[in-house]
Amino acid sequence: MQKNAKIILGIDPGTVVMGYGLISVQGNDVTLVTMGTLRMLSKDDPYLRLQKIHAKVVEIIAKYRPESCAIEAPFFGKNVQSMLKLGRAQGVAIAAAMHTNVAVTEYAPRKIKQSITGNGNADKAQVLGMLQKILQFTDEPHSFDATDAVAVALCHHYQERSPFLKAMGGAKNWKAFISDNPGRIK
Repeated sequence: MQKNAKIILGIDPGTVVMGYGLISVQGNDVTLVTMGTLRMLSKDDPYLRLQKIHAKVVEIIAKYRPESCAIEAPFFGKNVQSMLKLGRAQGVAIAAAMHTNVAVTEYAPRKIKQSITGNGNADKAQVLGMLQKILQFTDEPHSFDATDAVAVALCHHYQERSPFLKAMGGAKNWKAFISDNPGRIK
């Protein structure tokens, strides 16, 4: 890793497979630090899996010291039980990051795909292809969960660089802008 580089952690939450990816940003240079997955057995106790997610996120943060964490928001599906389980996994990952004082931002799957490929309906192979071009890696990852997590981190980087946010003085939304600029808005 480069000295004084900003590290961003991306997480693709899951109750059986959680993907994670870290990128390093220094000026205009963005590089892949690492990516991987935490795999758990579906027959394991669901609370034990949540504990493993928490421990892995804390471990990653301790090792790489990211400045921020970006996490993929659950998409709405038809199976309510699956949504609840995924929401728990996401919540535990968010809590682990917040517990270690790492700022967390959530992005919708469509937003992530749009920022990486220009197409909100891109498939996982298209996202992987663009990540390989942008971050200049050729290794075939063992899981799309890992590359999805890298895409979340890169999406966060792109959102932070947004000219719109710079025009707002770096505030992440209008509420933050108004709070940060009392007297400018009447």
